[in-house]
Amino acid sequence: MQGKRRQLLLAGAGIAAWALGGAARAQVGGKPETVRIGYQKSSTLMILLKSRGTLEKALAPQGVSVSWHEFTSGLPLLEALNVGGLDLSADVADAVPPFALAAGAKLTYYAIETPSPTAQAIVVPRDSPLTSIAQLKGHRVAFAKGAGAHYLLLEALARNGLSMRDIEPAYLTPADARAAFERGNVAAWVIWDPFLAAAQRQAQARVLADGTGLASYRRFYLAASDFARRRADVLATVFDALAQAGEWVKANPAAAAEWHAPLIGLDAATVEIANRRRSYRLQAVDAPALDEQQRIADAFHAQQIIPRKVVVSASAVWRRQA
Repeated sequence: MQGKRRQLLLAGAGIAAWALGGAARAQVGGKPETVRIGYQKSSTLMILLKSRGTLEKALAPQGVSVSWHEFTSGLPLLEALNVGGLDLSADVADAVPPFALAAGAKLTYYAIETPSPTAQAIVVPRDSPLTSIAQLKGHRVAFAKGAGAHYLLLEALARNGLSMRDIEPAYLTPADARAAFERGNVAAWVIWDPFLAAAQRQAQARVLADGTGLASYRRFYLAASDFARRRADVLATVFDALAQAGEWVKANPAAAAEWHAPLIGLDAATVEIANRRRSYRLQAVDAPALDEQQRIADAFHAQQIIPRKVVVSASAVWRRQA
């Protein structure tokens, strides 16, 4: 599993680096430098800035233009940063950076969203007899291997004196897990928003436990380390724009959902539920966030999902210049 995942990661990164390699890296002959930003459909704040042209306007006085590059998942996005195909990434889930670091990526953390622990949960069918995590023993549980949901499950089991050996893991993508859940082929499903909100609204899923006290579910923003060292001024501008976008989303949840829903193929009511659970509050990277990154890395290393020990503290962290 890990070998295949690594091969796909490198293949995706190679394609990204080839496709993006022609983008301008420095101001030459009076032309503006281009900052290359990678994002996913789930990158609410960065997509909001993209749709409004906010960064183009904010960075123009700094002699910087913007090019946008969409990715289908977080791992190829971060590897593209590492190999020089991108300069900045939009948010990725908390389980993603440890995999990139394990693969040797040299990245700089430049921002986080504050915790949103209720944005992922372990759910069961509405009429399930299961009422506690301890009762998962011996049952089949669906989740995406190596995702934040996997870490949440590990923590929940450990707090109840259980381990992965006590359940039957079903490693499934969100779409396949949803189908298995609705057919009754799994007893429980560990999933994150907006899939969680959709399962609650459409499949009457019941929350057995969310991430409260178990897994914080922070979103991380990263940069190519050479770009972070060279253009700290650009990072400051992007950070401030993202913070303002987060404030708008939280102050206007219905309007934000109406705008974002068509982009991710869900109805606005479902997206609004998911948006209300996610903090969207941007802040500088702090010690608790990095400590949890280390715990995630250690947990996955112990499960032999990450092949080698990761030392998160060895990674660079951007700090605003005084």
